Amino acid sequence: MNNPLYFRQLLSGRDFAQGNPVASGMVNFVYLIGDLESKKCVVVDPAYAIQEILDIAALDEMEIEGVLATHFHPDHIGGDLMGHPVQGIHELLQLHPVKIHAQKIEAPWIQEMTGISKTDMELHESGDLLEVGKIPIRLIHTPGHTPGSQCFLVDGNLVAGDTLFLQGCGRTDLPGGNTQDLYHSIHDKLAKLPNETIIFPGHLYSEASSGTLEETKKLNYVFKPKTEEEWLQMFGPQHGSS
Repeated sequence: MNNPLYFRQLLSGRDFAQGNPVASGMVNFVYLIGDLESKKCVVVDPAYAIQEILDIAALDEMEIEGVLATHFHPDHIGGDLMGHPVQGIHELLQLHPVKIHAQKIEAPWIQEMTGISKTDMELHESGDLLEVGKIPIRLIHTPGHTPGSQCFLVDGNLVAGDTLFLQGCGRTDLPGGNTQDLYHSIHDKLAKLPNETIIFPGHLYSEASSGTLEETKKLNYVFKPKTEEEWLQMFGPQHGSS
């Protein structure tokens, strides 16, 4: 097997949680990433229909051995979404106990949102490497949307959560958001990845579901500001564009 990478992008309301109006309206992406040789994988941001996500992995003959959480918002890891209860990592742990991988600074936010304990999590620093079978996944701390937002780089693919979309970026007007941090996460970290990196966002907020970093830099307005001052002039101290 030349490339043992297992990588699936699943859209809420279409590939799972069909008929769930919240899942269909939020258009979240869930990702399964793993090693086809070992048949092990992790799931990124499981929400809405946990058993269905487990079943999709099982149909592919893959075993989920961990969760990667991009950030603490309920549409990504479960909890209360504006009065709507959303399944997430709490329900997954009841069905299939695994470790939840998160940035250290995000831990208390995740605990408050989902009710899981700190012992359920494996906490990381930026740049940590998580190996799933023979597949290395680099964890990149990208604060701004939330204090402990993180992206995942695997085999030239960047799972960007709500830090960067193909059009726009994560909002910073919710608790823990910081517009200046988001500027540095996008311009000082993500923008410096190779141009051929494929961006896989946390939501389907564009016609395409993925695109190269080179294309995204050309088409996404968040790359127009070239300095932090220009960024703040465009977005203000807090913004809620996405």
